Amino acid sequence: MTTIRLRMQALQARVRTCARNAGRDPDSVRIIAVSKTFPREAIAEAHACGQTAFGENYVQEALEKITAFPGALEWHMIGPIQSNKTKPIAEHFAWVHSVDSEKVARRLSAARPAALPSLNVCIQVNVSGEASKAGVAPDDALPLARAIAQLPRLQLRGLMAVPEPTEDATLQRARFRTLRELRDHINDESGIGLDTLSMGMSDDLESAIAEGATMVRVGRAIFGARPVKTR
Repeated sequence: MTTIRLRMQALQARVRTCARNAGRDPDSVRIIAVSKTFPREAIAEAHACGQTAFGENYVQEALEKITAFPGALEWHMIGPIQSNKTKPIAEHFAWVHSVDSEKVARRLSAARPAALPSLNVCIQVNVSGEASKAGVAPDDALPLARAIAQLPRLQLRGLMAVPEPTEDATLQRARFRTLRELRDHINDESGIGLDTLSMGMSDDLESAIAEGATMVRVGRAIFGARPVKTR
């Protein structure tokens, strides 16, 4: 049995346990395998374990992998988006978690081929207020949600956050709670019906699931230490 298979099994069990401990249906939490910088062989091993959703940060690297698995996997863009990269993202991904401006949303909408289903998008929110982090301020999420909801060929699904790393479980819970409460506020004020909270990674997924995560983005717990990116 491969190391990746063992890690996938351990992660799947961990997520199920976290969900049950939170009084939730384990099937309400999806694992997004963050495969950035890992080779296609690692993706194939995870796919052999039943994993179908993979998250990438770098467009060119992702396109090479998407080409290697035509139609077999669901691809999620989870990294910062440059305006000049919106066209390939719109053409090749099923989900974009990191929309943080109306400009980017409009470009994704314009570039999404009509023959494809609507592109699922999440608004990235900077819940920890770090200057180095992408994402809109919480107060700006509702206006952006209203703008994106009007765009064709996009389906606004929810919110995403990458809080600051911390071992303080109370702080972890507070950051994720902020995102959940913001999602609920947007739904109450707009009626958009957001159903997705993309939050939680290898070190803090317990806190994220306890606060309502529907997607956890996990790399190291599946693939191990990340290779150094050389380009």
